[in-house]
Amino acid sequence: MKKQLLLSVAFGALMAVTPAMAADLPVKAPVYKAPVEAVYNWTGWYAGGNIGYGWGNGDANYTDPGFAIVGLPTSISGSDKLEGIIGGGQIGYNWQVNNNWVFGLEADFQGSGQKASNSFSGSFSDFEGGTISQNQETKILWFGTVRGRVGMLVNPTLLLYGTGGLAYGKISVSGSVTDTSCTPTCAWSYGNSTTKVGWTLGAGIEGAIPNTRDWTWKLEYLYIDFGSVNGSGFDTDFGTVYSWSAKVTDNILRVGVNYRFH
Repeated sequence: MKKQLLLSVAFGALMAVTPAMAADLPVKAPVYKAPVEAVYNWTGWYAGGNIGYGWGNGDANYTDPGFAIVGLPTSISGSDKLEGIIGGGQIGYNWQVNNNWVFGLEADFQGSGQKASNSFSGSFSDFEGGTISQNQETKILWFGTVRGRVGMLVNPTLLLYGTGGLAYGKISVSGSVTDTSCTPTCAWSYGNSTTKVGWTLGAGIEGAIPNTRDWTWKLEYLYIDFGSVNGSGFDTDFGTVYSWSAKVTDNILRVGVNYRFH
């Protein structure tokens, strides 16, 4: 009987101590799992702005058969070196295909300060003698493009691409001719301001701005051919028909930023 009583007391004491000992044991901390970072994807709409510089040619020609009467060349040619600041905006859409390729469409519109001029002056002694001078100025007032883009991903956030498509722009050509042998001086002017449609081809690089997922930077070069602006008129000095033209091509280099919509 005493043995049973002692065993019961010992068992009760053991059961009382066990929870307290368990409470003092160290608790194993939960395993931390880092959040999975989303893979960068180029698919979606974007819009942005840009600024850059343009340099091109306005290959000018003026032809007047009447100049032959006083022994001067009937055709005067020159190249207007168009230069100036450009700036504008762009909007587009990208499709990313697997981890290597990005295809897209982009449209942009640019204001332009590009302009240049050339001049010719020739003296003659025939008849009363005098000087004929001719001046011509070419300007790119604004332009835009609609292009396809095909790009290769160097890494998930850096894109190298080629681009090409339609180009259009407002081209202004103005000129004047003066003959000092007339009394009073004979002078006439010519020109036109028109929207021309041509083509463009170029390449660029675009990448994610560090520590952002919605903003990208870009550097882009385009060659643009606007075609020719031309016209004709009547030379009241010599009684002949003159013609003029300017073939306009352009190179642009621009930097920009885009905001990607999700």
